[in-house]
Parts: sequence; C-alpha cells; structure tokens
Amino acid sequence: MSMPNLPEDGEYAMPNPYTLHAGEGNESDSYLLVKRMIDVFFSAVGLLVLLPLFTLVAVLIKLEDPKGKVFFRQIRIGKDEKPFYIYKFRSMVHNAEELKKDLMAYNEVSGAMFKIKNDPRITRVGRFLRKTSIDELPQLWNVLNGSMSLVGPRPPLPEEVALYSEYDKQRLTVTPGCTGYWQVSARNSVGFEEMVELDLAYIRMRSIGLDLKIILKTGLMLLGSKNAY
Repeated sequence: MSMPNLPEDGEYAMPNPYTLHAGEGNESDSYLLVKRMIDVFFSAVGLLVLLPLFTLVAVLIKLEDPKGKVFFRQIRIGKDEKPFYIYKFRSMVHNAEELKKDLMAYNEVSGAMFKIKNDPRITRVGRFLRKTSIDELPQLWNVLNGSMSLVGPRPPLPEEVALYSEYDKQRLTVTPGCTGYWQVSARNSVGFEEMVELDLAYIRMRSIGLDLKIILKTGLMLLGSKNAY
C-alpha cells in the first residue's frame, strides 16, 4: 500500500464527509506496538539530549518573569475523552489565564479554539519559544508517559470539547499527538471544521510510514518556523 502524499503548506484537500465507526481506522496491534516503541525511543533520547537547552530556557523564563513557574501545566482532553496534564515551557505572563476572558473578542480562529497571533500575554522570551516551538518540547514527557504520541490530533481544552458535536468527538478516539496531519498540511490557515476533517482523515489513513513522514515534515517546518504562533 503506497503512503499518501501530504498537501503542500497552506493547502489542504477536504475529505468527503465520513463518520468513523467502531473498528475503523488503523488500530492493528502491530501498528500500535511499533508506534509506541517509536514514541518511547525518541522521547527518551530527546529528553536526555535536550537537557542543557531545558536548563537554559528555565533560567531565561525566571529572569524575565520571576513570579511564574518555568513549566506550564494545563488540563487537556485525550483519548476516549480522558483528561490529562500537558506540559509546556511557560511563554506567557504568570496571570495569563485571568487575562484571557478580556481577550475572547479578539480570537482569530473559528470554532471551538482560541488563538491570537499577537497575544499581549506572551513574554519576550515566550515569543521566541513559540516561534521556534521550543515551548512544546516538554511534551516529550507526555509522550514518554503515554498520555500523548509524537503524531496524532492535538489535545483540546475541556471548554473546547464542551462545544464539540458527536462528529467532532471522533478526533478523540485516538491518542493525541505533538504534531499531526493538519499541522503539516495547513498549520493555522484553516478553521476548526477543516481541522476536524483533516484529523479524521489521518485516523483513517494512519500508518507507521505516514507517521514518519509527518515527523519529518514537522522538523522541516520548524527549521523554517513558518506560521508558528
């Protein structure tokens, strides 16, 4: 079986409307076993190799905003709608969640998501961390402990899931990932509905070959830091 081609950056092909049913998608034991082995190996090696970088980033974060913690811990919804804590380097001011309610009117993403390109809550260090996606590196711990995978749908916030339809919830039938099909296909150029369709397309097509291709393309995108916010 040939590996499906990924759309070019900023382009996506909308899949036909399709509802997943029990047993559909690639859930073979061999696929899940190899996928988990890849996750454990790369996350463990990554955490060890990146330890000096983690130390430097921690110092910079505390120097700019001493009141806040180095790591940002937030509840996300994972596979089968089970909540878990996701970890990131803190890139915002320490009281960012308190300020969020005053910024909802400026949300630039449609549907059950919240994102502002020039979010005033982001610190100077945080802006660099986001542009380079270094703020996401602590999620390697989530991959190592099994709450996330390297590749899969991004885990949403509880308040976002509260707005999901039953159709949207199909993206929660697999382990969430650090990167995924819609990130490398369209990044931030699509709305919520298109993101859901791309996630469901990934669930139907996923394989080790496709996962490796997504990881490779993610690395190339990070080198260019295109549309990272």
